[in-house]
Amino acid sequence: MAELAAPVVSAPELAARVEEIGAQIAADYAGRDPVLVGVLIGAIPFLADLVRAIDLPLEVDFLALTSFGDGSRVRLASDSAVPLTGRNVVVVATMVDTGLTMASILRLLEPRSCASVATVTLFDKSPRRIADIPLTYRGFEVGDEFLIGYGLDYQGWFRNLGSVWAVMDLPAMTADPGVFAASLFGWLGDRLDP
Repeated sequence: MAELAAPVVSAPELAARVEEIGAQIAADYAGRDPVLVGVLIGAIPFLADLVRAIDLPLEVDFLALTSFGDGSRVRLASDSAVPLTGRNVVVVATMVDTGLTMASILRLLEPRSCASVATVTLFDKSPRRIADIPLTYRGFEVGDEFLIGYGLDYQGWFRNLGSVWAVMDLPAMTADPGVFAASLFGWLGDRLDP
């Protein structure tokens, strides 16, 4: 049987890198009380671990975007509830690939007169970059493979994996994500945790 997926980043490697990023943000924002704005839904696991790794006062909020048309255009689906004017904002995304979504978020924040805006992504898929965007903090550079786990999904599946995997058999996954999950992880419906 062909390999369905290959491990890319283990849970201990993720934890160590998130701690490093959190320590760097804490040092850079000491005395500035940042607002971390997670990009829903994929950023939830990363953001939850990241805020625990930042040892300083901060606020957390979310925003959500949806893509439409050919997928290159996005619109705001849910805005941040925290007023961002005059605040030090750190936008948190699990992955940046083409950069179009992050570029849209940065454009959305421009008229809000934030004191500063930084970006953090756990996975930088720079080979797919279309938009030239600043990434202030990066966890791992990855290639063009399709990744699942730690917030990264396929149609809602696999976000809860504690590690990150590259899908080696995309047709098998797209044909039936449930069968793919059961074959790869021995999962029968209660938990994905390799």
